Amino acid sequence: MKSRHPARLNTPLETERDQINQNIGAVHDFYTREEQKISRSQRILERVSRLVGQPAFIGIILLFVALWVLANAGLRQFGMAAFDPAPFFWLQGIIGLGALLTATAVLTKQNRLARLAEQRAHLDLKVTLLTEQKAAKLIDLMEELRRDLPNVKNREDPEAAALQHSMNPGRVLAALDEGAESEPKKDPADGK
Repeated sequence: MKSRHPARLNTPLETERDQINQNIGAVHDFYTREEQKISRSQRILERVSRLVGQPAFIGIILLFVALWVLANAGLRQFGMAAFDPAPFFWLQGIIGLGALLTATAVLTKQNRLARLAEQRAHLDLKVTLLTEQKAAKLIDLMEELRRDLPNVKNREDPEAAALQHSMNPGRVLAALDEGAESEPKKDPADGK
């Protein structure tokens, strides 16, 4: 049985919206997959890292230190033995342990974000190489069309001829490596 309505073709605007939605969906799926890979302990560390990263956390630490010192001074004023007399070795230990835990939480999160950034950079490289290949193919097709059109004068264009061919990624990397090796080394002591 034949449908009464012929198949409707998408307009260019609808096609563009579909492509945009597909790209947004792919990016969203990527981040969702990465979020699902995070372990429970990593999530806890990242919550701690977010808490420690708040400006109010500095106030909490300063308040804790002030209360610790005041409590020790108050106990001495009332003739009792201070639980951590000056120079406050217990307080120094607690602050040092807190700093160690904070640094560990921050570094753990930075490592995860660095891996994510590396994945994004790798994807960017793939897209860039694919775009370069497509551009080379388009130049090739345009040059072919130019040669085939009877009313267009056939002329040699060495730049277009060179751009018709996709770059070899291996050669580009080798050239980058050679360029990095030939650059003069900077001496950190010179500041140049």
